[in-house]
Amino acid sequence: MAHKRIRTFNTRDTYPEQNLDNDLCQAVVTRGGSTVWMRGQCPQDLDTAKNIDSHDPAEQTHKVMQNIRQLVEEAGGEMSHVVKLVVYITDVRHREAIYRVMGEYIKGVHPVCTGLVVQALARPEWLVEIDATAVIPD
Repeated sequence: MAHKRIRTFNTRDTYPEQNLDNDLCQAVVTRGGSTVWMRGQCPQDLDTAKNIDSHDPAEQTHKVMQNIRQLVEEAGGEMSHVVKLVVYITDVRHREAIYRVMGEYIKGVHPVCTGLVVQALARPEWLVEIDATAVIPD
């Protein structure tokens, strides 16, 4: 891995009451490289800005994470270069489904992550928005 991950952990250990499997850490140290700052990604197509036709939190999260992966790759990186995620959800009851899907995309990556429950997102049909930061090594 290109970055130093401090105090890695898995959410199945820190949240045993929830069915989660996310590789995260408490801090990430980067040196040099190119920082990719992404706007919050929503469940919509990057080319057309059309929303996906689903109100399922897992399906929406798949699209969000696919968008993040696509943007990182377009910048010349890969998912292992993701260092931070901020997850915004509109209903705490969707947290497990959203984090389970997110975990599929960050397996072995260990980014830092903050999760927030918000009253609403920019469009009422959106259940999740995730902003990401990646640092692509030199």
